Amino acid sequence: MADSTINPTQMAQQLATAYTQGKQAQLKTQTTNAQNTSAALTKLQSALSNFRTALTGLSGKTSLTQQAATLSNTGVGTASADSTAQAGSYSFFVEQVASANQVAFQGLTAVSVVPIPGSINLSLADGTSFSVDIATADLDADGKVSPAELARAINSASNSKISATVMTVGGQTQMVLSAGQTGASSQITLDASNVNDPALKAALGAPQQLVAARDAIVWLGDQTTGVKMQQASNTFTAVQGVTMTFTKAMQAGDTPVTLTVTQDKDATAANVQNFVDAYNALEKTLDDLTRSGDAKNGVTAGAFVSDAGVLALRSHLTNALRQNYGGAKLFDLGVSADRNGTLSLDKTKLQTALAAKPDALDKVFGTAQSGLLTDTNKYLNQWLNSATGQIKRRQDSVQTLQKDLTTRQTALDDKFNLLYQRYLAQFSKLQSLQAQMSQTSSALSALDTAA
Repeated sequence: MADSTINPTQMAQQLATAYTQGKQAQLKTQTTNAQNTSAALTKLQSALSNFRTALTGLSGKTSLTQQAATLSNTGVGTASADSTAQAGSYSFFVEQVASANQVAFQGLTAVSVVPIPGSINLSLADGTSFSVDIATADLDADGKVSPAELARAINSASNSKISATVMTVGGQTQMVLSAGQTGASSQITLDASNVNDPALKAALGAPQQLVAARDAIVWLGDQTTGVKMQQASNTFTAVQGVTMTFTKAMQAGDTPVTLTVTQDKDATAANVQNFVDAYNALEKTLDDLTRSGDAKNGVTAGAFVSDAGVLALRSHLTNALRQNYGGAKLFDLGVSADRNGTLSLDKTKLQTALAAKPDALDKVFGTAQSGLLTDTNKYLNQWLNSATGQIKRRQDSVQTLQKDLTTRQTALDDKFNLLYQRYLAQFSKLQSLQAQMSQTSSALSALDTAA
């Protein structure tokens, strides 16, 4: 005969579960959906933010059509160009490169601070001047000012206009003063008339020029017959959008160096490729979030497979690629999309298009007021605005839902526990009655046997 003994714990568990399992299954589904939605929103926000960062980087450029500048003789100097440079060729003759004045003072020795050793005055041809009190240069307070202490005092007072260095050459201590800038205005003058120590005064009064203070002299065209340009710096910006830094002077009679400004095809294509890569990364994320499920092949549907807002976002981005901006379109510039919406760039077609319409790229991608980059950025703000964007509003909604689900789960758990305790008490009583009945039955059976 089968054991019919009542198990109060098991039966209470089963009945309480049967009563709440419908609502528990519903809550579990809703909680899972809320968690998936929250994770999907975070993933979408990250993808949109990365895309916007890429757009911002491109829109920060004056032009996406990049220029390159080269000098025919790189031994003379270097050149670079920004997007404002115009294509062309220019000739330059470097007569003289700028240099910073450098002077040396030999035979320096330590001087006593007693009596007062006096002061020195230093100045540059540009009008900069300052004084150094020799006595205050005694940093170790030994009563003497060494050449090294004097150099440190000069460095402290000069505000980088003049730097002082002490070195030993041929057994003699020398202090070298170097101007902090190039050009004729970097000429250093040291006035030692207020120095009271005769030996120091004599040493500081006999400077040896190591490097002369010179301006850079560069001719646009041939030397003497071209246009003379003279300045303190070796970096010239006379040609719009071009920076030239000259490092070596040319010899009289040398052929002028040629500056050539042309379109930097690789850099221009890289700008477009950056957009293509950024868009494709976003497109891949949108693919994952809106994909259709396929139970037979184990493919789970995306969190936003039927979300009208996200589908509208994707549609807007796709349509923006096909817009006409100033008579030019992105797909006229070597960019194409496959059937899945993935973009690719044909550099050869891009260059062909720019050869026909040099300004087409900037018309499409635009300026701060209009164009693909600006229009897309404005639209993305509707999603990414930290206060009013759709991502923020949706995240707030999901968080509210999750709090409600947590509250409902707590209430259901309490309901389960209440039912469990009620059923447990009831079945425990029933178990007790069953035990009593079993004992009575056993007693009666024993009487019958005895009779």
